[in-house]
Amino acid sequence: MSLTHRDVATVGIGGPVGSGKTSLLTAVVPKLRERGLDVGVIANDILTQEDADVLRERFAGVVPEDLVAGVETGACPHTGIREDPSMNLQQIDAFLAEHPELDLVLVESGGDNLAATFNPELADYSLYVISVAEGEDIPRKRGPGVVDCDLLVVNKTDLAPHVGADIDVMERDAREVRDGPVVFTNCKDETGVDEVLTHVREGVLFA
Repeated sequence: MSLTHRDVATVGIGGPVGSGKTSLLTAVVPKLRERGLDVGVIANDILTQEDADVLRERFAGVVPEDLVAGVETGACPHTGIREDPSMNLQQIDAFLAEHPELDLVLVESGGDNLAATFNPELADYSLYVISVAEGEDIPRKRGPGVVDCDLLVVNKTDLAPHVGADIDVMERDAREVRDGPVVFTNCKDETGVDEVLTHVREGVLFA
């Protein structure tokens, strides 16, 4: 396995399907670029490039097209970020071969449970994104993704009144099961996005 990937900071973004990972990336990446950082993005999926295609369209004019890539894991995406991250590491190496100036690579992966954690060989820092629409009990279920990530992001707070979720309960439970920070976000109006950005920059770029 090549060690070239060690020359660039990496951030893993995991979470269930529909939690808003793509929306979070859409909000965060342009802000990283505005701060002068060269960024690459990898989207993990089982058999398609659909997520990567969406991101290429959203980042047009912001991130070079060849710095947005899809990794087709052929199995549960968790396999490609946890058990055997070699495909993702090879893609990072491919980025660096063409763009040695890269400052940061964001690796996104979905899944339908709370166990999506990143191999430390792949991610220097990890975010786990959940949505209030999944139920206010998600934090207290103590899934490894929720408990072990560096930053827990509770997204789609604007939906809380419509799904009967109590934000205060979710915050209390999240802080009880975690030692690390929790940020509540609404990517539609970018509430909390700057706070996420601050944690990422402090956790990876200025660690």
